Amino acid sequence: QAQLVESGGGLVQPGGSLRLSCTASGFTLRHYAVGWFRQAPGKEREGVSCISNRDNTSYYADSVKGRFTISRDNAKNTVYLQMNSLKVEDTAVYYCAADPFGVSLQRHDYWGQGTQVTVSS
Repeated sequence: QAQLVESGGGLVQPGGSLRLSCTASGFTLRHYAVGWFRQAPGKEREGVSCISNRDNTSYYADSVKGRFTISRDNAKNTVYLQMNSLKVEDTAVYYCAADPFGVSLQRHDYWGQGTQVTVSS
């Protein structure tokens, strides 16, 4: 069964770092644009970052620009989200999604189950 699986979430103190992984099984992730999204308690789901499948161009929400980095490891069929200088307001469930024609909240062939990131002292 083709699916996306996120991992790497956890509890970290403000200013700390985490690396999230989004691993595909049953399909080749490098052929897909991949996005990271998050949903905090009581808030709407929002886009965090995405990477294209054409030239690996990456995009970031203003709230994470300069702190988060998205990247691919095609040999591992995985996309990463390196999160540095984490803030309390980064606390959320993080999801990855993939689509061959451009990924968004409304457009995705695959959507993962999510991984919890909690930033707290």
